[in-house]
Amino acid sequence: MPTIANRPHSALIIIDVQVGVVAAAYQRDAILATIKTLLDKARQAKTQVIWIQHSDDELVRESNEWQLAPELQRFETEALVEKHFGDAFEDTELEAVLAGRNVGRLFIAGAQTDACIRSTIHGALVRGYDTFLIKDAHTTEDFSAWGAPPPEQVIAHTNLYWSFQTAPGRKAGTIAAADVHFMND
Repeated sequence: MPTIANRPHSALIIIDVQVGVVAAAYQRDAILATIKTLLDKARQAKTQVIWIQHSDDELVRESNEWQLAPELQRFETEALVEKHFGDAFEDTELEAVLAGRNVGRLFIAGAQTDACIRSTIHGALVRGYDTFLIKDAHTTEDFSAWGAPPPEQVIAHTNLYWSFQTAPGRKAGTIAAADVHFMND
């Protein structure tokens, strides 16, 4: 149970699945297909779906690169939170959106694993949310030319360390998309 009072509901949080963010992402098509499956499950269970969309000097608002990936369609009834920092909670309305929907349990998917995904899962946990990373529904680009490990290792490492996360009164961990069962809560 999250440490936030009176927040019994779950939400699927989809981070930065934008044309310019996932264009060169590791296993792009497979990850987007997995996220599509999660979307279908969440919608069928009437679980909240919240989209996060990044903009900055390199990812210009309203540009083609800023748009959500065309494989994934956002419903008008699903919240869209714009952000300018890695952590989707920083200087955004995400907390207000979650509070308004009585959400205390988050399932996280999207991009980029080594930036906005990591920032947001940590941000969620320290703010009191039960935070689950969907281990086969996040991705990143290959930044090995700048000294980073290859993307498959970045993803594996993130899944490994998040599977052991703990915090007082909260739950965290990883879960495979096939094992996610949203309930109409």
